[in-house]
Amino acid sequence: MSPEAEAVFLWLKDVGNSEKAAFLQGFFKTGPGEYGEGDLFLGVTVPQQRKIAKVISKDATLPQLSELIQHRYHEMRLTGLLALVYQFEKTKPEADRKLLVDFYLEHLDYINNWDLVDTSCSQVLGSFYWKKEKSLFFSLAESTHLWSQRIAMISSFYWIRKGEFTDALALADKLKNHPHDLMHKAVGWMLREVGKRNFEVAYEFLLVHYRTLPRTALRYAIERFPEELRQDFLKGRV
Repeated sequence: MSPEAEAVFLWLKDVGNSEKAAFLQGFFKTGPGEYGEGDLFLGVTVPQQRKIAKVISKDATLPQLSELIQHRYHEMRLTGLLALVYQFEKTKPEADRKLLVDFYLEHLDYINNWDLVDTSCSQVLGSFYWKKEKSLFFSLAESTHLWSQRIAMISSFYWIRKGEFTDALALADKLKNHPHDLMHKAVGWMLREVGKRNFEVAYEFLLVHYRTLPRTALRYAIERFPEELRQDFLKGRV
């Protein structure tokens, strides 16, 4: 481990908590056969990781961030990704932003749990591709890699916040029958976010698709609907 990575690891370890680490091992499903199998935790809160990430983002090089993102401890990976997000947000030249995007895509194998995905992909990939052609996300959606598929869906959050829903809905349609409940939650969450900004767009999409949506995705999608309408969707009366 480089001196820089060692310093971050010791910093995280110093603020970690063994009881919280044990809890996180269960929360992030690290047991045999589970989606986070074998992952390790130091027991550091996300606000603490954000604080550390902001400090190191000022001077960290891409090789240094790569070492963090490839680390066996979950908090090292998340701190590295958060530092990358902070760097990306402060980077203005398009060529430099593209370098950070390419770096992110080169590390997809290490962005391997839902929190790592959700705290980074829309801020980096979603932001960069907002006004660009989006075939990348449909290619990711067609992969057999759960986390790449979730990245495809959650990256659309950036476009949804900008009031653009077409690609988000197309990705939701493509991924709605995924076998994993983490994707059901992702699809439902993004549909709910569309509905928060434009009820009619979400409603029209659901009218067509709600009977084929997994129950979890539907419940997430209609969470903020009026109760009577929510019950109509749940009971197939729409």
